[in-house]
Amino acid sequence: MFGKSKEITEKAITEVKKTVTKVKAGIAFGGGGTRGAAHLGAVKAFEECGIDFSYVAGTSVGSMAAAFYAYGLKSQKIYEYLKTIRAKDVRNSKLFFISSNSANIEKVVRQIIGDITFEEVKKPLAAVAVDLVSGDEVVLKNGPIAKAVSASCAVPGIFSPVQYGFYNLVDGGLSNPIPSDVLRAMGAEVVVSIDLNSTRGNGTNSVKLLDVLFATFRIAMKSAAVKGIVNSDIMINPDLSKYKATSLDGMEDMIQIGYDATMAQMPAIKELLKIKK
Repeated sequence: MFGKSKEITEKAITEVKKTVTKVKAGIAFGGGGTRGAAHLGAVKAFEECGIDFSYVAGTSVGSMAAAFYAYGLKSQKIYEYLKTIRAKDVRNSKLFFISSNSANIEKVVRQIIGDITFEEVKKPLAAVAVDLVSGDEVVLKNGPIAKAVSASCAVPGIFSPVQYGFYNLVDGGLSNPIPSDVLRAMGAEVVVSIDLNSTRGNGTNSVKLLDVLFATFRIAMKSAAVKGIVNSDIMINPDLSKYKATSLDGMEDMIQIGYDATMAQMPAIKELLKIKK
């Protein structure tokens, strides 16, 4: 999708006239592990169509996409960075219940956007995590972005919890996998959300420990996603059911699927934002 024949250069993207919308719009990037590659396709579609959101929020891998978007990185540049990242750069343990260090995620984000804070990005940004001590959802909008992203992405059992101030944080998907309500609280009048988890709620016929645990997690996420759905004006739902949330295999295809799903909703998005076709 980002090959030379189809590549949209940064210069070409900047030539797309951005229309000033009549409403304050927010974009919610949902969680989904390595399926987050589809977010890149969505961003590319927004760029091509001149769509520019004022408020940005993300959960889990969506917090990483949100950080890059709020920082102002173009899709081509993000793609170039992601192509250099290997699974071993993020996960130093392949065994369940032996967690990889969440600092690896923090390091990757810093390599891409530097050691910046929420106050330094171009758009209001929020990342969602959950505090292990209280069990409460924590919306991060201050401090170092890279650490906040690592906290939002810290899936229990896969990544270590992140100490963030007084909090001990893990993956925000436990509480809020589609943070559209967070955007409402930030001031967004209309919200477009990207949900990567079409398999959310699926159970299993297996009685193996890992299969049961993952199925339990998926079922729990179904209830957690309700407020995200209710607070969204438009949902973009790329069908990523054939791809694992723990593997980078199929990244190019997932980017394309994210792009196509976003383009399919573009007429509705433009109508929502009062942009002339």
